[in-house]
Amino acid sequence: MDRAALADFLRRRREALRPEDVGLPPGARRRAPGLRREEVAALAVMSTDYYTRLEQQRGPQPSVQMLASLARALRLTDDERGYLFQICGHNAPSSLSAVTHVAPPLLRVLDRLSDTPALIVSDLGETLVQNRMAEALFGDKSHYAGLARYDIYRWFTDPAARRCYPESDHGRQSRSLVANLRAAYGVRGPRSQAGELVRALSRESAEFAELWERHEVAKRFEDHKVLVHPELGEIEVDCQVLFTEDQAQALLVLTASPRTEGHEKLRLLGVVGRQQFAERA
Repeated sequence: MDRAALADFLRRRREALRPEDVGLPPGARRRAPGLRREEVAALAVMSTDYYTRLEQQRGPQPSVQMLASLARALRLTDDERGYLFQICGHNAPSSLSAVTHVAPPLLRVLDRLSDTPALIVSDLGETLVQNRMAEALFGDKSHYAGLARYDIYRWFTDPAARRCYPESDHGRQSRSLVANLRAAYGVRGPRSQAGELVRALSRESAEFAELWERHEVAKRFEDHKVLVHPELGEIEVDCQVLFTEDQAQALLVLTASPRTEGHEKLRLLGVVGRQQFAERA
């Protein structure tokens, strides 16, 4: 691990960013350029003391997971992310593992969306990052581990995962999720994470097994949908999707037409926030 190179790289990347580049308010005048150390630490979900020690060449070797968080916080490109891993003594991420590194162009758009739910998902349906409004609508998805990280796995194995959709829409949603997985499976192959999901769900869910045999293939996101919030009830929204060039990631933005009930409920969602999820924890 090259501590001097790491410290210099982190400092220069931090100083090159402005608060508005990462979705933070500009705030008062700053004595130094770029983000503050505590802001980078918060974005990377680590302590300020830990991050400061890295910049001062005093920190331990960061784990792969910690480096992935730093890469996301500093909005690194794929090349910069690979360099970060190498100077820390880790192998550069492979093209397959790199799909969990949020595409910087999508992240820049997400950073500017604060008044409507928005999230970035992988082609396997793993939520990579979500804004505050999306957390208020769906709950915080960052705490899931293993196969539960993927929406499709929870959908077919955990009845609670279906509460955010009206029961009348469960069939359509099931087919959509399976069709999306079939598309990813065709690209990644049977020995990939997609293959592991297929094998696990085929064992655990008869509904999934039946739908998988239909061989429906589509990157499908419903343009108009109804979502169910535990406090606000049904919310009608429109879903706009922006894909990366390789379609490995997608930014989902949920909006409602002005002067509609859905629009008013989204405004209330910004007030209610995540309170209902905290109370149920």
